[in-house]
Amino acid sequence: QFLGSTEVDQPKGTEVVRDAVRKLKFARHIKKSEGQKTPKVELQISIYGVKILDPKTKEVQHNCQLHRISFCADDKTDKRIFTFICKDSESNKHLCYVFDSEKCVKEITLTIGQAFDLAYRKFLESGGKDVETRKQIAGLQKRIQELETENTELKNKVHDLENQLRITQVHAPPAGSVTPKSPSTDIFDMVPFSPISPQSSTPTRNGTQPPPVPSRSTEIKRDLFGAEPFDPFSCGTGDFPPDIQSKLDEMQEGFKMGLTLEGTVFCLDPLDSRC
Repeated sequence: QFLGSTEVDQPKGTEVVRDAVRKLKFARHIKKSEGQKTPKVELQISIYGVKILDPKTKEVQHNCQLHRISFCADDKTDKRIFTFICKDSESNKHLCYVFDSEKCVKEITLTIGQAFDLAYRKFLESGGKDVETRKQIAGLQKRIQELETENTELKNKVHDLENQLRITQVHAPPAGSVTPKSPSTDIFDMVPFSPISPQSSTPTRNGTQPPPVPSRSTEIKRDLFGAEPFDPFSCGTGDFPPDIQSKLDEMQEGFKMGLTLEGTVFCLDPLDSRC
């Protein structure tokens, strides 16, 4: 029967083992009062360590390597109790394993002692290489498990990224397609006028062609209404009466000589009779 394991402060010592046995015996009495039975186990002892197995399924519950076992003893006050202290490989804590056997306590103690003797002889024969090799193999196996876990996580991430990429490709337009761009319009939904844009034959929104834009001559400048600006000095001599024409000639001569219009009042009433 396997009473269980409990953490201890020291890797060896009779008093350390006795305290662990008292603690686990008290825990067993509580479980029995609650109707729980003490589980039975099977021990496999070799030069590599002690394995604690389920007697029916042969599943390994605990694997205590021999080089990690620091103390092994039976209880002198209770001939049914056998214990050993082993350092846990993951937590590096010292655990005391306690067993209750009616007939096999001495056999278990002798068998573990023989396993230690055989392991020590093999260690001397191999010059210590065998123990180091087992340590390296155990370390490699642990590293392999960590890499397998990391590999599984990376595969899941790649799978998620592939799903996101498929969703993006479904919503994206096909390659090579060009989406027609409508010309920018103002707040009245009209295409803004550009004086440098070429004349287009695109019909307006009501289906009619826009009126042709008149061509602009670079030689003759016109005003906003398409008329030539009035220039009194570019008119012919026969356009005005002689008296008005003479006044215009005098003004032209004055302008050529630097005459300004400041403070001068002109009246164009005689010109209105020509309209």
